[in-house]
Amino acid sequence: MNTPSPADSVFSRLEFLLLVLALLLTHVAPPARSAPVVTLAPGAAAGGLTLDFADTTNSPWVLQSSPDLVNWTDRRTFQVHNTGYRFDIDATGAGSRLFFRVASADSTPVADSRAERTNLPATPDNYVTLDLPAHLLANNIRAQDNTPATNPATNTGATLGRVLFYDKRLSANNTVSCASCHQPARGFTDGRAFSVGFAGGLTGRNSMGLTSARYYQSGKFFWDERSATLEDQVLEPIQNEVEMGMTLPELTAKLGDEQYYRQLFTAAFGDAAVTSERMARALAQFIRSIVSKSTKYDAGVATNFANFTAEENQGRQLFGASGCATCHGTDNFVPPVAFNNGLEFPFVDLGLGAVTGLATDNGKFKSPSLRNIGLTGPYMHDGRFGTLREVVDFYNAGVVNTPNLAAQLRTPGGQPRRLNLNDAQKNALVAFLNTLTDTTVTSDPRFADPFRTGEALVAP
Repeated sequence: MNTPSPADSVFSRLEFLLLVLALLLTHVAPPARSAPVVTLAPGAAAGGLTLDFADTTNSPWVLQSSPDLVNWTDRRTFQVHNTGYRFDIDATGAGSRLFFRVASADSTPVADSRAERTNLPATPDNYVTLDLPAHLLANNIRAQDNTPATNPATNTGATLGRVLFYDKRLSANNTVSCASCHQPARGFTDGRAFSVGFAGGLTGRNSMGLTSARYYQSGKFFWDERSATLEDQVLEPIQNEVEMGMTLPELTAKLGDEQYYRQLFTAAFGDAAVTSERMARALAQFIRSIVSKSTKYDAGVATNFANFTAEENQGRQLFGASGCATCHGTDNFVPPVAFNNGLEFPFVDLGLGAVTGLATDNGKFKSPSLRNIGLTGPYMHDGRFGTLREVVDFYNAGVVNTPNLAAQLRTPGGQPRRLNLNDAQKNALVAFLNTLTDTTVTSDPRFADPFRTGEALVAP
């Protein structure tokens, strides 16, 4: 790869691209392996390159360089995690043209220690101490905490859960992780009405946001509350034929082959045994640590919301006066039980009723906390509302009279309530809901992808 002139740099990148693609075609083995995808872009440094390498097979590869296409030097043996790996190649010190190729390294051991595969700190992050403000330590908040006595959070357990949460090898073809449908920037959901599974199929319901999932008193999970605990819930998507398509025996064998997982399980549980029960405990510990505590609302509690705009304060008052708080109670804004909120009748989705078999439960669904609600659209179990304004419009004038409609949504005469808000009041209510956004939790590095996804190389 030449660096003296822009023309030479562009030409060498083209040669690099053609060479890499040709070599990939000739070095991929065995034939059943899917060919990886290589993309190139100019690097940050003059004469440098960025190489993105996509591979879903979890196979070992070696990046090699040569000044003459005859003598090749191994630069890095690597294994792709979560389908992508990036090399930033700085060629500013290369005195002559340098060529690269990527070849199969099936016979070459690849280091797979925790330090080699992840960016985890040597000392585990703190997931145990939540450091909540006083209003989130009130008795009514503590009563919502669904952490079981049998699975208290530990720093090492939640760390293992974080790695599992982001590992796409929990799916049958190494393309989907828990985080695929629960992305931090979107309030730990994915911005879609229905999520895309490992083979391209769509889920039957919207992916629920996970912010403050710890706070739901019954401890039940899924929209229809079919899982009695979070520990039960986390294993279901892994085994679902649309979502991740794995069996638990396959998964335990798959992860047990990895040194860094054996290290993580040992740190969390005292020995290297990889079991589905331990996976469930670790994932649940990690998810329960995703707690919102630093919203504009939280900052305003101590000052009677002097930090709010006039519109936000109007929305806060409407939230109480219009009855929203009767369902979304406490400062976690989470209902105590599943409700029928009058979305439709006849029922398209029976919700809780399909689980219990009780007609009185038809059309009832769990609601997540409203914390980070501004990030988690589209809304409802089927993602039918794209914006918070549409949700407010629905509760204002669209609630349907169903046999199981929640009492909070009925008039004394038994008809669906109408809020009769004007446009300014609707906008104020939306403005208040947006004060529940907590970007400190969505950007917290403790909840980010822990896998190494690339590195810098200096050529030659």
